[in-house]
Amino acid sequence: MREKSLEALKQFRQIVSSAQQHFRKIEDQCGLSGAQLWALREVAGRPGQRVSDLAKAMSVHLSTASNLLDKLSKRKLVLRERNDPDQRIVRLFLTEEGLRVVANAPGPARGVLPEALNRLPDEALDDLNRSLSVLLDAIEVRDEKAAMQPLSALIPSDLSR
Repeated sequence: MREKSLEALKQFRQIVSSAQQHFRKIEDQCGLSGAQLWALREVAGRPGQRVSDLAKAMSVHLSTASNLLDKLSKRKLVLRERNDPDQRIVRLFLTEEGLRVVANAPGPARGVLPEALNRLPDEALDDLNRSLSVLLDAIEVRDEKAAMQPLSALIPSDLSR
């Protein structure tokens, strides 16, 4: 392999490992996946939002957000309420336990990669997006569905345990 290719590969490995370590820390401290904690923080930041709002904020499919909420509801961390005149609209709220978990959880809530990307200037993001598009075009086996899944679902924290 070319030296530049190996250097890029090493950087990808560091990014994946950093995300994995963060997910492990969240699971160890909260007993939640990274995506579950992110969902809790999003609901805490905008109580009363709809499931579709949460999916958009997390850049995941509506069904993925709904599945996350199912797990959080079973753990009694999130409440789904139908208070609107249109009973089809479900509003999301944290329970007292959900608020406690969020208050004691490690950051960043979105994960280290989304947080780092969010801090990059637009020009750097434009360059990165162009380069990643070229890389994805060079990959023969491409999982388009992965684009709308939480990173913590793609990189399990227990991978190297």
